[in-house]
Amino acid sequence: MSSTKTSKAPSTLGSAGPLDRELFERSLRLSPGGVHSPVRAFKSVGGTPLFFRSAQGALLTSVNGEEYIDFCQSFGPLMLGHRDPEVSEVVREAIDTAWSFGACEPYSLELAEWITSRVPWVEMLRFVSSGTEAVMSALRVARAATGRSRILKFEGCYHGHADSLLVKAGSGLAGESASSSAGVSENVASETLVASLDDEESVRAVFADRGSEIAAVILEPQPANYGLLLQRREFIEETVNRARQHGALVIFDEVISGFRVAMGGMAEVLDIRPDLVTYGKVIGGGFPVGAYGGRRDLMEMVAPSGPVYQAGTLSANPVGMRAGLATLQKIERVDAFAHLDERTARFCDGLNAAFEQRGLPVYVTRTASLFWLHAKTDKVIRRLEDIPAGHAEQFARIFHAALKRGVYFAPSGYEVSFMSLAHTDGLLERASKDILEAVEEVLPSP
Repeated sequence: MSSTKTSKAPSTLGSAGPLDRELFERSLRLSPGGVHSPVRAFKSVGGTPLFFRSAQGALLTSVNGEEYIDFCQSFGPLMLGHRDPEVSEVVREAIDTAWSFGACEPYSLELAEWITSRVPWVEMLRFVSSGTEAVMSALRVARAATGRSRILKFEGCYHGHADSLLVKAGSGLAGESASSSAGVSENVASETLVASLDDEESVRAVFADRGSEIAAVILEPQPANYGLLLQRREFIEETVNRARQHGALVIFDEVISGFRVAMGGMAEVLDIRPDLVTYGKVIGGGFPVGAYGGRRDLMEMVAPSGPVYQAGTLSANPVGMRAGLATLQKIERVDAFAHLDERTARFCDGLNAAFEQRGLPVYVTRTASLFWLHAKTDKVIRRLEDIPAGHAEQFARIFHAALKRGVYFAPSGYEVSFMSLAHTDGLLERASKDILEAVEEVLPSP
């Protein structure tokens, strides 16, 4: 893959052209905010969003024909990069075979067998079409299994847009919550309790007050939706232990981290066996796939085996099932985790060394193949209140400065970036230079 820029003048990179503006104006008339997922609207960084017409490997191509090095990678599923040739071949064959059955087929069985043979705490699983749907279903199972109604989540963890999880910490009693979205009733919001990340005392207080009412604790063992909030092992272990002591189930939301940080996700890294786990992103190879799974006795409560109802017309779509299996098989065969860890570490360490050398107040936090560019601070950022003031505004300026040099980050200072196997040494060398120049433009060296 070539690492050279396109023939167009670099000055046109990153600028929404007449075609972008026309497309966005048309979109605004038909879709809320002109988009089908809020972050795409550039509201967090300002300006008119660019429209992309194609993608290959680590590159996006805009409708204007400009190429961008892509560190969004569709927000995480594309560990092999866009349209990996081996996966593409499987997808083409799948499309020529069937688009959807609405009936039993062997492809979901093959993917289920592959996952359960490698992740011992997933004894059974059910495929759905999104991470939100997976989380919503896992919570329903937890409530049915325990006969309890309340869920404990953590401020700074995102679990999709189900009503009961669109909540934030309230004021007053331990765990009190409030809706974080219009349209979520107070009654629904009140069933979800909220504790602080990186704060064992907050967890203890909630369980002391409401422990007998809590059906499950749900957490991202590696929070990566409001920045990359690195958690201490001791905090995760204390949270899990408190849940066990009070008869609550433990749900790991690994929609992002599952099959991205390790074969068994953060559960493997931490050596903690959750009762239920949710997946998405990587297991679909770029197609809309999610899953929830875990202990056999819990999953057998799901219809038609048990009384917990959940269904989906397009669940286990055969194209997504085959793309996901091909992706996971290649990840395993080429030892992608080791390669991506080394590649991401080298890239981020190089940037941090350059920032430090030039006295630039920016830092890149990393774990596995995820990384996050943020304002420099003197401590590890583990919860929302640790994020330096002005971070979002600073990132917005860096985002546009990088964009005009041909580097595409997710358009929000609170979204993380992703490395893929398609990010070659040549592309990363160019990206490092461009990012450093972008930061120097926004924050000149002292």
